Amino acid sequence: MFTEIYQDAEDRMRKAIDVLKADFNSIRAGRANPALLDRLSIDYYGTPTPVKQLATISAPEPRLLIVQPWDKSILPEVEKAILRSDLGLTPSNDGAVIRLAIPQLTEERRAELVKVVRKKAEEARVAIRNVRRDVNELIKKMQKNGEISEDDERRAQEEIQKITDKFIKVVDEQLGHKEAEIMEV
Repeated sequence: MFTEIYQDAEDRMRKAIDVLKADFNSIRAGRANPALLDRLSIDYYGTPTPVKQLATISAPEPRLLIVQPWDKSILPEVEKAILRSDLGLTPSNDGAVIRLAIPQLTEERRAELVKVVRKKAEEARVAIRNVRRDVNELIKKMQKNGEISEDDERRAQEEIQKITDKFIKVVDEQLGHKEAEIMEV
């Protein structure tokens, strides 16, 4: 009975980690990463479509991204989307591809990015704790309804706490890696 509850809690906590990783990938750390453009979308024949579905995005050098659309007619649209985004990148269009030079980060910008990364990590921790709270409420309700004993309730809550601690540790590790990547000159 509890294995299903534990499995559900782990799955929900794992989703919080996945969201955190996606958020971290979209934060520019001074190094070219195709994932920077993951959230970028354009209006393609009346449908908002992610750029990554319309073009090849590659990083041939550590500080350069190249966006090569399969349909050359969307180049201006992609260029406008990059300019409108909060990436702070200036595209250079040569008629076939868009080149994005990734500038070196200033010390100020690094400090700002570290704050953003820490905020994202805290949001992930809160999401994980919310899962723990939900599961603990379910367990208390089961005990109140006489479905499980008080000892089972206590053991289940201890197990949920272990699972929570494991995922919080993963968040802290991810945060450490991302901070190191940002501060690396």
